[in-house]
Amino acid sequence: MAAVAAAAGVSVPTIEQVFKTKANLLKAAIDAAIAGDDEPVPVLQRPVAMTAAAAPTAGTFLAAVSAGVADAAERAAGLVLVAFEAAAGDPRLQPLAGQLRGNRATMAGWIVDGLAARAPLRPGIDRCHAVDVMWLLMDPAVFTRLRIDRGWSRQRFRQWFADSAARLLTDHPDCGPFGWSAA
Repeated sequence: MAAVAAAAGVSVPTIEQVFKTKANLLKAAIDAAIAGDDEPVPVLQRPVAMTAAAAPTAGTFLAAVSAGVADAAERAAGLVLVAFEAAAGDPRLQPLAGQLRGNRATMAGWIVDGLAARAPLRPGIDRCHAVDVMWLLMDPAVFTRLRIDRGWSRQRFRQWFADSAARLLTDHPDCGPFGWSAA
């Protein structure tokens, strides 16, 4: 908290008064990083989600979603991974880690529902399975491994994310937003 107070140009008691605990401070930092600001607007009411929701095809939907996922991951993946790692050794952070996993599941469900509204899911893939696949594709560790460890560009990650979602989940031959076709 001392480093945050110093960076903000305020006293430690001010930070403690506002956030009460380190877990609350970390949650606020993660929320702001995911959203890109500290405005109290839910993620699904932000412009990137509205653009995706208005997309007419599976391809345009996945292109918008992949941009939003990449943007949020670029800002927040490191913080989220720190929260998960810290929660393993600090029970006070376990509720935050659980909330982060739950939020990702909610977003994965929203993406799957939006995708399924635009293209049929592959035979044998039900909503629960599709949500699990999307949840994994959205994992901040996956983003970090590909962008940082493997040196992928943001655009390459976006393409991989959208193409992977389309190939793994849909039975529509032309829903890949980056030029591939399953035909």
